[in-house]
Amino acid sequence: MLTIDDFDFDLPSELIAQQPTPERTASRLLELADGGLHDRRFSELPQLVDAGDLLVFNDTRVIRARLFGHKESGGQIEVLIERIIDARHALAQIRASKSPKPGSRIVLEDAIALNVCGRSGKHDEFFALELAGPGDLWTLIERHGRLPLPPYITHAAGSDDEARYQTVFARQPGAVAAPTAGLHFDDALLGQLAACSVEVAWLTLHVGAGTFQPVRVHAVAEHRMHAERFEIPPATIAAIARTRARAGKVIAVGTTSLRALEAAAQDGELRAGAAETDIFITPGYRFQVVDRLITNFHLPKSTLLMLVSAFAGLDAIRTAYAHAIRHGYRFFSYGDAMLLSRE
Repeated sequence: MLTIDDFDFDLPSELIAQQPTPERTASRLLELADGGLHDRRFSELPQLVDAGDLLVFNDTRVIRARLFGHKESGGQIEVLIERIIDARHALAQIRASKSPKPGSRIVLEDAIALNVCGRSGKHDEFFALELAGPGDLWTLIERHGRLPLPPYITHAAGSDDEARYQTVFARQPGAVAAPTAGLHFDDALLGQLAACSVEVAWLTLHVGAGTFQPVRVHAVAEHRMHAERFEIPPATIAAIARTRARAGKVIAVGTTSLRALEAAAQDGELRAGAAETDIFITPGYRFQVVDRLITNFHLPKSTLLMLVSAFAGLDAIRTAYAHAIRHGYRFFSYGDAMLLSRE
């Protein structure tokens, strides 16, 4: 039985990337291939994939989901929007000395009044909020909110982060964290891949705040994942079918793309459409869609580290992470990347 201790490692704090590289494609890329480890640059990716392969990207866009404000009592609060349900309703995490009570009101950034309707989520981890005044939440949050950088990035979001903590292809607003494997791509690299006859396809998975929640159980099998929304268009299903027909490889750009594709194939057939998933991928999982994975380095004891261990093999990932630490790779959202093949 796997425990969280099987996914633990010691990471020097100086390897947690606090800023992105000057250029998106200048990050390092650790390739696991042919039983070995190969130190690359991300700009080499066109030479590491084959004509006829398919890259599947997540085109979600990070919203300005972090807001500060106060309760009716005057107590200060910090809010992280988990999901905007519609123009007047949202789910959020709220940090306060005392949680706001159902029926009370909060005011964010001296501009957005919200009624607290109660708790929501499988474990009551979110607050259900309703807009108390005129307007719509999409517009108000984009106008008054702040970019929600991950908790391990120590500086407040600035103008550089506004650009670099979004992928160049971000189109569909709704995420509270970036699909970070996609941050390494720029338009020039996408053009090079197209020139090499590598096809691209798109899906949307809105990354939720639960992605940063720690695993609080010792036995991995007892953990329950948070749910995230995704949508896969028919064009992407068709692109995967074409790739299979020509013996190409399906390459997920990021764990979010992989999760969406695998979730959409849970009944044995990959289907287009919109759904929610709480799929929890751990060693022993049988992958049905994805052949290769581009991903960043993940936190110790995290569900994403469990996912990549399931994909490439637990021992292979342990060896790769030890190599990355020894050779000074940069970790987490603004860090370097890996190119993995399915075990």
